[in-house]
Amino acid sequence: MILNSFPYKLYLVISEADCMGRNFLQVAEQAILGGVDVIQLREKNSSTESFLQKAQKLIEITDKHSIPLIINDNVEVAEHVNAAGIHVGNTDAPPDFLRQRPLLHQKIIGYSIEYLSQLDNEQTLVSDYLGISPVFRTDTKTDTITEWGLEGIKTIRQLTEKPLVAIGHIHNGNAREVIDAGADCLAVVSAICSAQDPQKAAYQLKNEILK
Repeated sequence: MILNSFPYKLYLVISEADCMGRNFLQVAEQAILGGVDVIQLREKNSSTESFLQKAQKLIEITDKHSIPLIINDNVEVAEHVNAAGIHVGNTDAPPDFLRQRPLLHQKIIGYSIEYLSQLDNEQTLVSDYLGISPVFRTDTKTDTITEWGLEGIKTIRQLTEKPLVAIGHIHNGNAREVIDAGADCLAVVSAICSAQDPQKAAYQLKNEILK
């Protein structure tokens, strides 16, 4: 059965490079203990072999804690490790193609929105959640087209009932505003990966979301 909802509230997007020299597996587990509900492994600059090795190690941790692991972009890695899902953007394999793959058609599929016109296409229809990226510009994602801002989230919220996952320079100081604007879930990178105490950072963010 294809999932009709995305119940998660705090979404960690992680790569080894984002963890500032620390063991990314330890950062991930600390974040889970702090309240992260779902993790995406994003390894844009890794070979498929390296990406796969990291995913195999990370899924041992996420499975132990019953946390879904989403793979960014890489269909081969997502299928090989039996990840909970895959997240794609406009230049990646389209969601309607992924839905037809036997190993992915029942998995979570996330789709990044860069234009309002995407809300009316087939890719949005078959996706489980929409990534609103970025809400605010960030150094971790430099190839973005639209900086949505809070007003952008409000606009998208009025146009779709799909779960919205907001990402882009989100932190304790603006997390509540982003939720109030209409986001269902907050995705963060540096707010947890670069934090001195990832568990505490996740805990504080989760509290802001649940206020």
